[in-house]
Amino acid sequence: MNYVFQPQALNALPVAGSSDLFPVRRVYCVGRNYAAHAREMGFDPDREPPFFFCKPGDAQSVVAVPPDTTISIPYPPLTSNFHYEIELVVALGKGGKNIAVEHAASHIFGYAVGLDMTRRDLQIKMREQGRPWEIGKAFDFGAPVGLLHPKSVTGELLNADIALDVNGETRQHSNLSHLIWSINETIANLSTLFELQAGDLIFSGTPEGVGAVKPGDIMHGRIAGLTPISVKVV
Repeated sequence: MNYVFQPQALNALPVAGSSDLFPVRRVYCVGRNYAAHAREMGFDPDREPPFFFCKPGDAQSVVAVPPDTTISIPYPPLTSNFHYEIELVVALGKGGKNIAVEHAASHIFGYAVGLDMTRRDLQIKMREQGRPWEIGKAFDFGAPVGLLHPKSVTGELLNADIALDVNGETRQHSNLSHLIWSINETIANLSTLFELQAGDLIFSGTPEGVGAVKPGDIMHGRIAGLTPISVKVV
């Protein structure tokens, strides 16, 4: 078979303790999944069911962050309010649809630390106009992801600290136990909307304390039990 042009190479993330790579398929993100963050964004978390949006899965969007390395991402165009959102990233090793909550954990391959970078001003503008969020969320270099740790090694991550520092100052700090919808509930709910597949990533939501960064700022994201990430805005 001949292609009209050379197809883009498959994007993949490194796996801790292995030379294997995890091929990325789709990237799903959960909106406002920590109560305090929902409130800081002006919403009532007690009455809102989970909702989802997507980011591109290609290497221009999902950027692997090697251990002990600070990678650089460009300040994106057409924004003056570029926000960080630290998140637990869940990597699926098995797909399915209408997955029961009690079976959801068996679909998880592993976990990583990730950043859901956001052009907040564009996101809010689109939200106010009743339009999709893509230009606020789905842009180049908008999803740095750290080393992927297999669940077979970490066990289920249910009660781990999650935090983000900017230039050495802690801006976000919470615990995975504060998720409104647990990881297993999120997988089950998402699988009623899409047939999930091995290679899918789920950004599980960010805690309170989101804010803007500018060129020169360095973000350090960490989740207990996982390899931290370091990202500089240039």
